[in-house]
Amino acid sequence: MTGLRLEGRVIYQLDPATFFDSDGDGSGDLQGVLRHLDHVRAVGADTIWLQPFYVSPYLDGGYDVVDHCGVSARFGTMADFEELVERCHQLGLAVLVELVVQHTSTDHPWFRAARADPASPYRDFYVWAAEPGDDPVVSEPVFPGVEDSIWEYDEVAGMYYRHAFYRHEADLNVGHPAVRAEIGKIIRFWLERGVDGFRVDAVPYMVRQAAVEDGRDDGYWFLTELCAAAGDAPLMGEVDAPPEQYRDYFGAGDRLHAVLDFWVNNLLFLALARGDAEPLRRALHQQPEPPRNGTYVNWLRNHDELDLERLEPNERDEVLATFAPEEEMRAFGRGIRRRLAPMLGDERRIAAAQAVIEALPGVPVVRYGDEIGMGDDLSLPDRAAVRTPMQWSDDENAGFSKARPEFVEPAPIEAGRYAAARVNVADQELRPGSLLSRVSQLVQQRRELGPLPMRRCEAIPFEARSVLGVLHHRDHDAVLMLVNLCPDEVQVQTQYAVQADLLADRTYASAADGEIQLAGYGYRWLRVQPDG
Repeated sequence: MTGLRLEGRVIYQLDPATFFDSDGDGSGDLQGVLRHLDHVRAVGADTIWLQPFYVSPYLDGGYDVVDHCGVSARFGTMADFEELVERCHQLGLAVLVELVVQHTSTDHPWFRAARADPASPYRDFYVWAAEPGDDPVVSEPVFPGVEDSIWEYDEVAGMYYRHAFYRHEADLNVGHPAVRAEIGKIIRFWLERGVDGFRVDAVPYMVRQAAVEDGRDDGYWFLTELCAAAGDAPLMGEVDAPPEQYRDYFGAGDRLHAVLDFWVNNLLFLALARGDAEPLRRALHQQPEPPRNGTYVNWLRNHDELDLERLEPNERDEVLATFAPEEEMRAFGRGIRRRLAPMLGDERRIAAAQAVIEALPGVPVVRYGDEIGMGDDLSLPDRAAVRTPMQWSDDENAGFSKARPEFVEPAPIEAGRYAAARVNVADQELRPGSLLSRVSQLVQQRRELGPLPMRRCEAIPFEARSVLGVLHHRDHDAVLMLVNLCPDEVQVQTQYAVQADLLADRTYASAADGEIQLAGYGYRWLRVQPDG
């Protein structure tokens, strides 16, 4: 799938470690992903985003990499990976993998060589200081309360090394030419094995580090180089930054091809908390238009905490009070460590939130388990609460593994409202009107509509403030996507001539006269004449 364009596609994000255990050792693996590609296709996605499967001590979900070009034995072999990619392509699925090069594990051979010998060429691969102090790249630990400093003293090196994230993850000096050469090798290695594109981890930190070494273009030259190394493979960047900076990350289409949009994500949860679409309309109005070959990526929840740093303090407090009223539900003083379903509760509301993601311009993401309304395990530390195994059935270990339960870690959710006995794929596949069936309908309809770029859409206000309206202009018609964010039934009036209902949460009366009914947490997609 060379020359893959993300616009018009739907991404399914999964962690091989928690998707399916094919060999009964208690941990998910690549063969487990391969065996359940039919589920990804049934959901309607045409792209999978694989979280790390590289060689790693696995102290940070595999983001602490020891070998960027190796498959960890816990996940299988390189042959397993190549078989997975081949099968994905046979099914029409593109494959995105993680490019984790802001840091390495401190067990990485580069770091071991760097700490052992000050004359080693690898010493310059990392960021060192004789004494801890202020840093132009990282002002404070990413995980306050877990790490109290960005500096860690290494007794062998006799110096401090910087770590924006955990102390077992040393920051790479990506401004150094030899480091960038190694990154290029990593990119080419995976492209040669059939990978279609990359999700680039921790992008802003790398841009700032590049600027320390070479101040050209405030360090964004690093992304131009990265894009050139990737050729026609798309780069999807993790960019938790203010929206006014997005244009710099896109460049003229020669840097990132897609930006994971934390701005819209944050204001989406503010809108959900208020039952008011205004924050989302504001987000879309203030969001810079991407270049022609660029797009935004939208999601509800991911594998990390729900980071609310883009909100004003009073807005953040409002979202926390609504969706994380107890301290154990919060993380790092800035976010929420819960899955989507426990936050929203009502299955109609969960479906409405999924309808919002599918209605927004850009590329939607469905995270494994959210299509069935999986819950979280708050007894697990930090972000591990939202990283429990996929619930395939009501069998032992949620159908995830045939290992003895004591060997499955983390364990599936077995108690409460979101226990596997109550929430699982097998049950919802057979039940009309289930959350799985509704999400699949939304995803499949979205894909049938094709690309819905931001430059051809507008957010429509209604007198009923709870209704989000997004009008997508196409060549000969337009699609009006409506979602009601409150539990009360509403009626809205549109000036556009309605031609047909494309999708709705239930059967509604005709909207030919421009009067549109929406149930509580209802959604409705209509084909309209944009000129009224």
